[in-house]
Amino acid sequence: MAASNNHRLTVTVKPNSGHTLFRYTAKDIDGKVVRGAMEAADYDTLYTQLLAQGLYLQSATRRGAGRKPRTLRPQELSDLCRQLSTLLASGVSLVRALTIISQDEGISAGLRRIYESVLGEVRKGSSLSAALEAQQVFPPLMLGMIRAGEGSGKLDQVAERLAIHYEKAHQMNQQVKSALMYPMILAILAVAVVIVIVTFVLPQFSDLFSTMDSLPGVTLALMAFSGFMVTKWYLMILGVAAVVMVIRSLLRIPAVRLEMDRRKLKMPVFGPLNQVICTARFARTISSLYSSGLPIVTALQTARDTIGNAYIVSQFDDVLVQVRSGVSLSAALEAVDGFQRKLCSSIAVGEETGRLDSMLDSIADSMEYDAQQASKRMMTILEPMLIVLMAFVVGFIIIAVMSPIIGSYSAIESSGNV
Repeated sequence: MAASNNHRLTVTVKPNSGHTLFRYTAKDIDGKVVRGAMEAADYDTLYTQLLAQGLYLQSATRRGAGRKPRTLRPQELSDLCRQLSTLLASGVSLVRALTIISQDEGISAGLRRIYESVLGEVRKGSSLSAALEAQQVFPPLMLGMIRAGEGSGKLDQVAERLAIHYEKAHQMNQQVKSALMYPMILAILAVAVVIVIVTFVLPQFSDLFSTMDSLPGVTLALMAFSGFMVTKWYLMILGVAAVVMVIRSLLRIPAVRLEMDRRKLKMPVFGPLNQVICTARFARTISSLYSSGLPIVTALQTARDTIGNAYIVSQFDDVLVQVRSGVSLSAALEAVDGFQRKLCSSIAVGEETGRLDSMLDSIADSMEYDAQQASKRMMTILEPMLIVLMAFVVGFIIIAVMSPIIGSYSAIESSGNV
């Protein structure tokens, strides 16, 4: 251990096999800063080893952990909150609870690093909400509710509510994915069938068509497209990639995204279904936030970011102004274009009876059920539409190919009769 002029020390311990090399910053009992690297099985072990040397760990990073961790999925957030709720409700301290969670053998290495970083921040005296926020992978909804739970002293109850919230979010995501699976497979098969017909079947007719004096316009266009796909297929791929990039770039423009999201809510059949899903997301989020003790204005500011529709979100500035000026929540939301009216009616009942928190829970459950049914109806409509579209495309190709052949046979039969 060697000291420098500015009282900084450097300690390096060569790592052994089976452990991780941590780069750390610590302080000794005199307040001198110690920077170095040490091998340890995990963050907790590193803390203990440094403490045995009279050093107090300030921060540590694993070797090669320079990239920002990915955003956590609802299932991962649910598991974390469920464990945290169970442990805190059992009387376990926060530090001990985080230690147990970070040592769980069932989590990935990435999650372990995140939990160990949270544990390190808490050990330095940070609140749990501040420690979670420092990781930049936890959503604002979770941060806001954890902060409210710390203020009210009901962190275990808030964690349980968060676990339920993210479980429901995960279930909804899985239901949507399951419902979309069959239409996606059908769409892929439809594209594959068209590609096979255009690139392998149609070229077989080129010699036959070349002997004919004239061909219908649709047949000429189809054969030209087939030739293009066979000889210059790479241009088609580049064209599709360019279109996708242009669309993604356009959607990043706020005005374009706003108009697209507005049209989603006005589409025939699909528009009302989108309204139900957006309303359900907002209802569940505002229910979780308000029931955790957050002020209604703060809850609205957080909940609007979970709706998933820029057009609806753009109207929330007026909602916040009205609520701050004393207008009831139901009256303020009444003017939002895109929400189901059922939401405002139920909130109004909760405000009149003084049981807004329980009414928000009830309407959230009701809207989530409606959203599940809406997703099923959407898929029920989408599947036959894809089948009809596939039949139309294949039928068009068959007609375009067979019409000149049938016409040729008719001409031959007519000349024979003469």
